[in-house]
Amino acid sequence: MPVSLLERVALVTGAGRGVGRSIAMDLARHGAKVIVNDLGGTLDGEDEDISVAESVVREIEAAGGTAVANTGDVTSYEDTYEMVKQAIDTWGRLDILVSNAGILRDRALHNLPEGDWLKVLAVHLNGGYNLLHHAWPVFRQQHYGRVVLTTSNSGFLGNFGQSNYAAAKAGLIGLMNVAKIEGDKYNVMVNCLNPGAATRMTVSVGSMTPEREAAMSPDRVAPAVTYMASDSCTTSGMVINSGGGSFGRAAIVQNERVALTDATADDVEAHWEQITSLDNAEVWWSVRETRAAFEASKQE
Repeated sequence: MPVSLLERVALVTGAGRGVGRSIAMDLARHGAKVIVNDLGGTLDGEDEDISVAESVVREIEAAGGTAVANTGDVTSYEDTYEMVKQAIDTWGRLDILVSNAGILRDRALHNLPEGDWLKVLAVHLNGGYNLLHHAWPVFRQQHYGRVVLTTSNSGFLGNFGQSNYAAAKAGLIGLMNVAKIEGDKYNVMVNCLNPGAATRMTVSVGSMTPEREAAMSPDRVAPAVTYMASDSCTTSGMVINSGGGSFGRAAIVQNERVALTDATADDVEAHWEQITSLDNAEVWWSVRETRAAFEASKQE
């Protein structure tokens, strides 16, 4: 069956440009009614421009879709409540949440002011919490929800000068890992997108040739989100890498622990290679079970 989002309502933050815009457009193309949220600010989170969100709404409508603009601030508890309320007031429900809004304030750790640390966490991590917190009662009541949180390679691996951004993006993976458990019995699927695309954010931290920019179009990222936002997706807790026309998965794994009764530091040193080996590693679902054990328990 073709992926369809007919009768579904989506809220996409950071949807005025780049990956967020492509996601909003693709969701609408598949039938979703979309709230296009964007402050329209600069890359470092300053200023506002309401025309940014409105222009995407016009694009969606010109293509035959349905959308409304929202210029609320994801760092605001009240504004994010109003985003969810706007969905309910406009279309009577909210089915899909894509937390994608983001900014950059890159500096090496020793030069990073507290304000820049807190602001980046507020947009990425606090924004994700604010949205989930307000949408969660709706999802629970209707026994349905699809959530995609945008993470980054920086959250997995780090990147010079991005301690604030990396910490926030890693935090979103932690948020997903809790929400996937709490949402399981309510048919709420929560996954992460790890996008690779040519946007003003990625171009700002490295040069790209025109050919590379075309190959890394944000439009090539969006299909992964559209699928994860659909009824067809019944998988939760995944981190999906998407970019340049390729798709894959990243995961947290646990290896077989090494039994060292009454170990000393010398014992740890002697077994370090075995302790750090990922041979026979398994993907974990929670602190209590592996992904395989969780899936098996659902079949019982």
